[in-house]
Amino acid sequence: MSDRDSDGSSLDLNQLRTFLAVYRAGSITAGARLIGLSQPTVTAQLQALEKRLGRLFERLPRGVAPTAAAAELAARIAEPLDALTAVAGRSVATESVPQPPVRLAGPAEMLAVQALPALAPLIERGVRLTVTAGLSEDLLAGLRAGTYDLVVSTMRPRGRTVLAEPLSDEEFVLVAAPEVAARIDTARLQAGPGVLAGVPLVSYAGELPILRRYWRHVFGIRLIGEASVVVADLRAVAAAVTAGAGISVLPRYLVAAQLDSGRLVALLEPPDPPINTGFLVRRPGTSTRPHVDLVCTTLRAAARNW
Repeated sequence: MSDRDSDGSSLDLNQLRTFLAVYRAGSITAGARLIGLSQPTVTAQLQALEKRLGRLFERLPRGVAPTAAAAELAARIAEPLDALTAVAGRSVATESVPQPPVRLAGPAEMLAVQALPALAPLIERGVRLTVTAGLSEDLLAGLRAGTYDLVVSTMRPRGRTVLAEPLSDEEFVLVAAPEVAARIDTARLQAGPGVLAGVPLVSYAGELPILRRYWRHVFGIRLIGEASVVVADLRAVAAAVTAGAGISVLPRYLVAAQLDSGRLVALLEPPDPPINTGFLVRRPGTSTRPHVDLVCTTLRAAARNW
């Protein structure tokens, strides 16, 4: 992509600023608010720029998704345009301009137990949130498409189209209700999981992904068996186990209160428990969105205590 088109003229700086605002905001309407222009003006400037450079955005029912050409253009112009606005003493996204909602996505349990309580005080400061729960792989695809501003992911994203930083580590623990634990010889459990034969398993998926990872990591063997209860929400898994339905492996943060109160018992405390790292992932080009930055900063600070 050249900075000049076929007739040798330079690209229009205002059009580039408009493009960058829409790229960062994820929609024409939100981009117009960021730079204080009307939506028709923003649309006209984008059309003029696309006439010279080719399609930059795919129009979606809600918002826009940047094309590969848009990502390349944004990567090239973001830093110099931001530096220029700083020198000029103007910001494309000041606190005096109403900010669009921060579109946050992540696992339902992590959002409910950790992220949203930490972010609640920001609402009084004018921050608005649109929160979506789902599987990390699907949410990361949505982030790349411009559907979200931030994703809390339980998997490290691949490629260079998003920026990821480690946020927190979650430890997995094998738990049961006290009445179920009383029927298990936990002393023998140190030697292997044979004493768990016949104990019902509770899982959030039929493939037993967390349970099988725990068996492989702690016991060094593959778990063979089927779940007695399958429910696609780790909070519901914890509730079923607390009620005595069986045993499961859950993130410690999710069952910390139950463990402290004695409503759940950790059947084993291995010296090297399975750990999963959560990542805070964002799209390039959101670095001048004050509310996005504020949400990031708040989550980072809160994660030190998770």
